[in-house]
Amino acid sequence: MSPPTKRREAPSEPLKRAIGLCVRAVAGDGEIQVAYGPGKPDLDGKSVLLPEPSRVPTPREIAVVRGWADSLALTTACHDGRVHRKLAPPSGQARAVFEAVERARVEALGANRMAGMAENLNAKTEDQFSHGRFSHVTKREDAPLEEALALIMRERLTGRPPPATAAALVDAWKPWIDQRASSLLAKLDRAADNQEKFGRALRDLLKQLELAEELVEAESEQSEEDGEEEPAGGEEETKDSEEGSEGQDRPQEQEAEDGEAGDATDMAEQATPDEFETDMEGDEEASTPEPWRPNPSVLDDPERFGYKVFTRAFDEEVEAEQLSTPDELERLRSFLDKELRALSSVVARLANRLQRRLLAQQNRAWDFDLEEGTLDAARLTRIITDPMHALSFKHERDTDFRDTVVTLLIDNSGSMRGRPIMVAACCADILARTLERCGVKVEILGFTTRAWKGGQAREQWLGAGKPPLPGRLNDLRHIIYKKADAPWRRAKGSLALMMREGLLKENIDGEALAWAHARLMARPEQRRILMMISDGAPVDDSTLSVNSGNCLEQHLRQVIEEIETRSPVELIAIGIGHDVTRYYRRAVTITDPTELAGAMTDKLVELFEEKGTKMLAKGAGRRVRNGRSK
Repeated sequence: MSPPTKRREAPSEPLKRAIGLCVRAVAGDGEIQVAYGPGKPDLDGKSVLLPEPSRVPTPREIAVVRGWADSLALTTACHDGRVHRKLAPPSGQARAVFEAVERARVEALGANRMAGMAENLNAKTEDQFSHGRFSHVTKREDAPLEEALALIMRERLTGRPPPATAAALVDAWKPWIDQRASSLLAKLDRAADNQEKFGRALRDLLKQLELAEELVEAESEQSEEDGEEEPAGGEEETKDSEEGSEGQDRPQEQEAEDGEAGDATDMAEQATPDEFETDMEGDEEASTPEPWRPNPSVLDDPERFGYKVFTRAFDEEVEAEQLSTPDELERLRSFLDKELRALSSVVARLANRLQRRLLAQQNRAWDFDLEEGTLDAARLTRIITDPMHALSFKHERDTDFRDTVVTLLIDNSGSMRGRPIMVAACCADILARTLERCGVKVEILGFTTRAWKGGQAREQWLGAGKPPLPGRLNDLRHIIYKKADAPWRRAKGSLALMMREGLLKENIDGEALAWAHARLMARPEQRRILMMISDGAPVDDSTLSVNSGNCLEQHLRQVIEEIETRSPVELIAIGIGHDVTRYYRRAVTITDPTELAGAMTDKLVELFEEKGTKMLAKGAGRRVRNGRSK
């Protein structure tokens, strides 16, 4: 008998083993696990995901994979997550810029110390911009600031110019950045070896580039948290104040009265003319048993509640296929299908679980022991054993979930770029197919803005002489990826538009939520479910730079309160890396985008099971009233 032949391994296997050893060595952590697969390279704790090389990789492909490996290994070795969480803005473009420049700093540290690593990182950077979408940009609105600033910082720290395909991207922003923050760029150069100093200097740069509103909001939230964490000190101060003299107490009381007067003044300044008229007619209304006009709703008339819009002339509600060519949608769909294959095992299992729950409700949709209806043949034996026993009837209960429509409202802001929007698109695609098989209609919507930092609305405001407090100052873009009545096979190409480069910009959540709610209310279905998927609070630099810092968040809270307390629509929210439970009553927050499929499925199962329990309880109550309850 001839000895068994040893199976030959693929030529790429030794390369994979060598890269894994190199990653652990550079990171200084022998427990790091390196895996290869489709999708964007990622670092998650001690797990590193790298692109799957070909069976016989080319030298360029090897350099690109090694470049990603070096970048993620350097992140483990030279990047402190605790410092980053403390200094990074909460969301929006400011956070995207902060993370891109920090990544450039980390890669520059390795490139300056090891020549071979510098070549690998350079190959990775050239591959990132090989698509050529930025090779002919001339306007800053078409060029992502975070990419440009990261390349500028890379050139300053390593001396390597940007790739030829990204030179126009840098040229579009470099004069504007140098004019505003050349001294701060030099400060960043000197602080590259210290992450905390670099991060603080980078925050100063963001403020200089008019991205400071998010930083101010984050600092105010941090101050509130610090204040809540000091109850002991507060008690000691209270005791000290009680032991003081009356002369010391009086100024404190006066300050309290002044503070209340100041709050009242602020409320009066924010009130609209209609609110003043209501106050003037308060005595007359108090004596009237019913209001003389219907209660206003922030969904119908947001201006009455203090939310202003400078102009709606440039807003657009557009179907996804109108924003792209068929060839581009086909290419994006093929990319989405590739990502779906990587997620299919996890998401499909969860979708099947949801389908089983829905079909189980369908199989149990009968009420028994009724006085009228369809004769229950299974209970005819009672007549044989007891001829005096009344006949038993049954009635098929309406399957409530079949008269349901679900809207998925997906945040299309710039901070969702990369893996979050890819996972959101995959989950929306699979859930749409699953619910469609169960007879539940699904609508998929997205929201963003047409431009960074304003657009035509801001230009019109500038032409009008910059009137103060103009309200929302950007052009909305509300995207319809799939209508509720459209089958999945007809809309599957449109869903891939979420992956398009340059689509994701700012997010104004309040108006998007009101828009999705209005579309749901126009539907004939009895049950309406609205699921919001977002990664942060509403952010629009153009609006927040010339209005109060919380105007968008305040409007979002008003819209949520209106829907949750006065609307038949059931509202759910899923936050990706951002706590949305402070806005929504029924919400869940996830830290990893890959958890999105489980969160969406669990919330939908919870809603349908809750409704099914209510229907069973209602049927039991009906049998009790008919005297058939045992």
